Amino acid sequence: MMTIDSSTGWLDGAVRTPSPNCDDRPVGVEPELIVVHSISLPPGDYGGPWISDFFQNRLDATAHEYFAQIQDLQVSAHALISRNGHITQYVPFHRRAWHAGVSYFAGREACNDFSIGIELEGTDESLFRSVQYWQLAELVSTLQRTYNSLHSCPIVGHSDIAPGRKTDPGTGFNWDRFRRLINVNTLA
Repeated sequence: MMTIDSSTGWLDGAVRTPSPNCDDRPVGVEPELIVVHSISLPPGDYGGPWISDFFQNRLDATAHEYFAQIQDLQVSAHALISRNGHITQYVPFHRRAWHAGVSYFAGREACNDFSIGIELEGTDESLFRSVQYWQLAELVSTLQRTYNSLHSCPIVGHSDIAPGRKTDPGTGFNWDRFRRLINVNTLA
């Protein structure tokens, strides 16, 4: 069973790769939303060091032609679930990761302020692996057990909070499958 140290915001057992692309949430604001993303660098390639390099502002623009387009962006997520199910955490869950960009949910702008961002290694069109669904469901259940503000929070895709600008996690993500797993983990 996963656990989060509520005093530090770090997931026990995850690889910790701190990103400088984070800051404190506004005073009095707790996470109340979970946002699911997908990412692969370069697009469609899996398993390399590029996502961590990107989230740490170390992306080598000469390593792939696509990287020149994104090397100056300063973004992060709270966690990444790789294709093999390993979890890397970049930002403590109580801090604000820079994952949502210009965003809007339920009458509120600036979703980074009040959300947790979880990346799945994949593309908008690719099917995600079973181990990624299991890990995502367990991570979300652990977040909901650890933080009262997330107990029964909405769980949405990046496309839901930035429509027209973002499409992830995309058509390859099976929301029904994920929600069934969440229900199993919630009952356990």
